[in-house]
Amino acid sequence: MSKILVYDLSLAALTEQVVSWGEPAFRAKQIWQGLYRHFYESPEQFSNLPKTLREKMSESLEFGGLEPTLKLDSSDGQTRKMLFRLHDDRQIEAVLMRYDKRRTLCISTQVGCAMGCTFCATGQMGFTRHLSSGEIVAQVLFYARLLAAEGSNVTNVVVMGMGEPFHNYDNTMEAMDRLNDAEGYNFGARRFTISTSGLVPAIRQFASEKRQFNLAVSLHAASNDLRESMMPVNKRYKIEELVQACRDYVAETGRRITFEWALIDGINDSPEVADRLAGLLKGLLCHVNAIPLNPTSGYKGRPTNPQRAQAFKAVLEQAGIPCTIRMRRGIDIQAGCGQLATVASLDVVKN
Repeated sequence: MSKILVYDLSLAALTEQVVSWGEPAFRAKQIWQGLYRHFYESPEQFSNLPKTLREKMSESLEFGGLEPTLKLDSSDGQTRKMLFRLHDDRQIEAVLMRYDKRRTLCISTQVGCAMGCTFCATGQMGFTRHLSSGEIVAQVLFYARLLAAEGSNVTNVVVMGMGEPFHNYDNTMEAMDRLNDAEGYNFGARRFTISTSGLVPAIRQFASEKRQFNLAVSLHAASNDLRESMMPVNKRYKIEELVQACRDYVAETGRRITFEWALIDGINDSPEVADRLAGLLKGLLCHVNAIPLNPTSGYKGRPTNPQRAQAFKAVLEQAGIPCTIRMRRGIDIQAGCGQLATVASLDVVKN
């Protein structure tokens, strides 16, 4: 009998499992809190449980889920990227970024990605499979455990690693809900940000569910022709349809939306493009998060320079659209936005 990954279980499912073993239901909450508050990673650590129950847990439940196989630290010591092996020998990456007071995680939801964005290393890999909710949860708990040992803790989680979260919608939401659970990890909903390339039906579903997680949309172009050349998803959901879904999301939830924009030299970084973007977003409660393109081996585009980035920002702000030029992090270990891909980590080590 194959074991069940313990992080795949909701509290209700865990309770059902515990009761099926002939144990009282309250033991499930003890296990839950051991997992999500004390970050126990083996049955032996649950010293508050009877030995017989620990043995049943060991026989039936898998506490690993992720095997760290490679650790890469950036030269400034502020970014750590981990390569993890999954139960089927597939691999994913997840990143810890340290700022003054923040400890932000960038986690993955899929092995590879089906969206095929040309400038993204994960998109260049193609799609292999979805992660289970537990495999998503385990990434956060791995870093939570690491930070706890340093006397620190996770402050933010961005679901912007490998994969399109809304393509794996149910498992992603289950993972976020599990981490948000007040009886367990109790990670505030507004400290999660979920990024999508623009799957309109999922954006509408997300809005209807009134979830408190932050939403970011990878836009990167203000015209259909350019966006289609960069992001094949635009052939299915045109910019006008996407932006309307974003307007409806804001109207339904009252929450601000973030648009991600990779500034590519000579492609989408001109004042004219910024002016077109400002017109597209006029009157929308939003924020543009721009970052000079992070290089990948499969894309020839180059990052914009600081002067063009500031000029782009100035046009948007003059039109009343808030814009931030983001700091690039972990580029030397290919840990920046759009750089996560399992082969890339191995390339870094070889080089």
